[in-house]
Amino acid sequence: MESQDAERRHIARELHDSAGQTLAALGMNLAQLAGDTKANPAQAKNIADAEGLFQHLSREIRTTSYLLHPPLLDESGLASALDWYVHGLKERSGLDVELMIPAKFDRLPADMELVIFRIVQESLTNVHRHSGTKNASIRVARQGDKIVVEVQDRGKGMSPEKLAEIQSQGSGVGISGMRERLRHFRGELIVESNGAGTKIVATVPSKALPAEQQVVVGQQRDIA
Repeated sequence: MESQDAERRHIARELHDSAGQTLAALGMNLAQLAGDTKANPAQAKNIADAEGLFQHLSREIRTTSYLLHPPLLDESGLASALDWYVHGLKERSGLDVELMIPAKFDRLPADMELVIFRIVQESLTNVHRHSGTKNASIRVARQGDKIVVEVQDRGKGMSPEKLAEIQSQGSGVGISGMRERLRHFRGELIVESNGAGTKIVATVPSKALPAEQQVVVGQQRDIA
């Protein structure tokens, strides 16, 4: 998971920096050509069409870069990144999501914020693909010494067989990935579903160290 996240961050940076600079140069060249061909209507139309494609490609690359690793997550924190993602998802897919998170939600460790963002991202992807509804809600809150994340939809729900498979840990890649991310921080995932929809509840201790760091700390205490 850490290697995958690092690779996503690297690709996002390459798309933003390298591809972004190339696109900026292309945009300037197109603008120059547009100014040089005003007397030729046919060429001007072709260049205008090319500029439209350029703008579309720029938006697609920027969106892909941000989805791989949203810069707002590093710059402003979880609340801003989730707000950006929810608004963008509505534009791309028509999914209407209510986001409930305190405006002054204190920062968490960067890797924990990324885990929560990925869980919400994967959950909403499942809502879009499988629920049969365009409405969902997200709630992120502190409860004592824990962070609780709930993603709920009002769709068709899962079959009893599918729910039993998920609850027995024998689910597909998406749910397994969420559980693995949470296990890294001693967190847990609960999935509830019936004919009225599906709810995913992720809970993680707000001050949890990653599992391998907890082992190292324990070893250091033993040595001392």
